Amino acid sequence: MKIFNTLSKQKEDFRPMIDNQVRMYSCGPTVYMYAHIGNLRTYIFMDILRRVLKYNGFTVKHVINITDVGHLLSDSDEGEDKMVKSAREQKKSPWEIAEYFTGVFFEDIEALNIEKLEIICKATGHIDEMLEFVEGLVEKGFGYEISDGIYYDVSKFKGYGKLSGISLEDQLAGARVEVNDEKRHPADFALWKKAPKEHIMRWDSRWGPGYPGWHIECSAMSRKYLGDRFDIHTGGVDHIPIHHENEIAQSEGLLGVQAVNFWVHGEFLLVDGGKMSKSLGNTYTIKDLKEKGFEPLAYRFFCFNAHYRSKLNFTWDGLRGAQVSLDKLREGVLAHLEGSHIIDEQEINQLKQEFLDSINDDLNIPKAMAVVWGIVKDNRKSKQFRDLLCDFDRVLGLKLDEVADKQDDEFEPEIFDLVKERQKAREQRNWKLADEIRDKLKDMGLVIEDTPQGPKIRKGK
Repeated sequence: MKIFNTLSKQKEDFRPMIDNQVRMYSCGPTVYMYAHIGNLRTYIFMDILRRVLKYNGFTVKHVINITDVGHLLSDSDEGEDKMVKSAREQKKSPWEIAEYFTGVFFEDIEALNIEKLEIICKATGHIDEMLEFVEGLVEKGFGYEISDGIYYDVSKFKGYGKLSGISLEDQLAGARVEVNDEKRHPADFALWKKAPKEHIMRWDSRWGPGYPGWHIECSAMSRKYLGDRFDIHTGGVDHIPIHHENEIAQSEGLLGVQAVNFWVHGEFLLVDGGKMSKSLGNTYTIKDLKEKGFEPLAYRFFCFNAHYRSKLNFTWDGLRGAQVSLDKLREGVLAHLEGSHIIDEQEINQLKQEFLDSINDDLNIPKAMAVVWGIVKDNRKSKQFRDLLCDFDRVLGLKLDEVADKQDDEFEPEIFDLVKERQKAREQRNWKLADEIRDKLKDMGLVIEDTPQGPKIRKGK
């Protein structure tokens, strides 16, 4: 299995540090507003990665954080806390805001059939771990105190910029007028912010009441649950130049070793060829998709149109096409469910290998989908093909194994017996009997359609 490592800028053979167990950390949401579909593309990619790891026989210990404090309006430690700003605008407490949007986030990822992770940790529940981390950095000479907080001295960490490729010299040359002239370098970032008296979210520390910086949260919580060193850290490409660069500086500064083996990032989602923006009104949510009549799973399927490291352009027509294709895929699974063809085991194994080779080549889902469609379109209807598609769905996560169950729930068993009898009559060219059964179903308020994928039954209008 090969994965592209942002740190080395190349695909690498993946092997976990400890036996067959993969330890993985993913940057979670800042729960001050609804997650939009661009955010959710990153979590779909994250889910595919963990599913591919499990498909390869690895066990996965996966941690995701919930940022409910400390993420300032600018990733560069400027402005106020996003939680506090949202709370003021909505006339609620930050705790109420966090609870509400955390709930919505998990409803969204459940609707997208993203697997529940082994560990979900909230920033506000790990203040002690963060303070211990900050104190350790100060003691090692990486942290220093100024009037508004404790900052990380990036000039002390020789590897700063190795993830993004940005040099400190370039940052200094291109820096705008500094808001905080007490900082030793424009790229220095907050480890702990001192809180004014009116600040709601605050905790005691040796530097007085305050709250954690955004970046320290992930370093402290990943270390708590995964240890000093772990296998994979995921996130969106927007995290590379600041958030993840700062995580590396913090973790490696304190520990003196490389903390993460693989840094894996998902690309941006574009909307109508451009950037998503509140001002443009195109930051769509799962709720928006539902209101327009689309299934959340259709958006998951839509994300399979591009490799996770490629930009993907969202349009409503594109999503409509994804919904149609998802329905056709389900029809294909149903058509194979009642198939009688016997497929040679060697051919089945070859298809399995083609699918495995695709997903193991840095999660090449578009290539893997070509294997899927080849099976769906095969005129030899076979239960073996149906089982193979459901096996592949362990990675795809489209709930294909539920298709037949839903069909069975909707109609009584004798209805399917009639459909099978009619299909057999058609194969024997007994058109009279086939028409009689069709008319009998019609009298029962049911319509049968003969499609290339096989007969399809539905309730009449």
